[in-house]
Amino acid sequence: MRAILPKTIITCAVTGNLTTIEQTPHLPVTPEQISDACLAAAEASAAVVHIHVRDPKTAKPSMELEYYRDVIERIRAKNTQLVLNVTTGPGGRFVPSIEDPRVAGPGTTLIAPEKRVAHIAALKPDIATLDLNTMNSGKEVVINTPRNVRVMAEIIRAAGAKPEIELFDSGDIALMQDMLKDGSLEAPILCSVVMGVKYGFQPSPETLLYARNLLPADATFTGIGIGRFAFPAVAQSYLAGGHVRVGLEDSVMIDKGTLAPSNAAMVEKARRILEDLGGQIANATEAREILGLSARATAARRIA
Repeated sequence: MRAILPKTIITCAVTGNLTTIEQTPHLPVTPEQISDACLAAAEASAAVVHIHVRDPKTAKPSMELEYYRDVIERIRAKNTQLVLNVTTGPGGRFVPSIEDPRVAGPGTTLIAPEKRVAHIAALKPDIATLDLNTMNSGKEVVINTPRNVRVMAEIIRAAGAKPEIELFDSGDIALMQDMLKDGSLEAPILCSVVMGVKYGFQPSPETLLYARNLLPADATFTGIGIGRFAFPAVAQSYLAGGHVRVGLEDSVMIDKGTLAPSNAAMVEKARRILEDLGGQIANATEAREILGLSARATAARRIA
């Protein structure tokens, strides 16, 4: 059994890869908008921000190094302690063509694992996510082979970033355990249990407890809910002994039928839920200590 944590970290995932401006006009798109959203989330009590970038002209997801650099430099110019958690998720989707399923069709983003983490090697953020899922995702397939995730894990380690392992189903936890055994990952592990993606973990308290109980005893975890499950997952994760995450990557609604006006508003609601349950919120300095990042003096880190 895990106890409720004495301090809970709120992460804000401000823009993501799949949310569109058609779903919400409040989605940050440009580097300036994304960095401003991160800073506002921090003011609202987020200790960690999870960062994707987008093409400012099209609002489509991007992997452009200079967009990541711009976002990070803008944040660091105003906040040196906020924990920066940068995605490595893009670049893993495959859409088989109708004529020949061995050939990539329109919408495929699958690229070499080294390219998926090139921005991590260059910018050296505090945390880099590492997805272990190979699964159906809408009409597409997400592919993260054991070899590829090991390649990515090694580059993340060499960059001095802490990997956050994204878990979408129980098989991902089995792969994580294998990677811990062979040294591809190091304990204590930081991970997230993602619930609500249609063909992955189904959202419920039972699912979260099942997944939590498969994790190593010393793992630090966050329960994440997608869509209408975002805020129920805040309470469920806290009560299960985990940290929490909200943001426009995960949901565009703050209440039933009401669009979230901002990422900061979602953080404020998450904070209210936690405090109403008796929780205490970790600030960025406390989050660094909890996550084993305290040795990294952020102000002294340099963006290559």
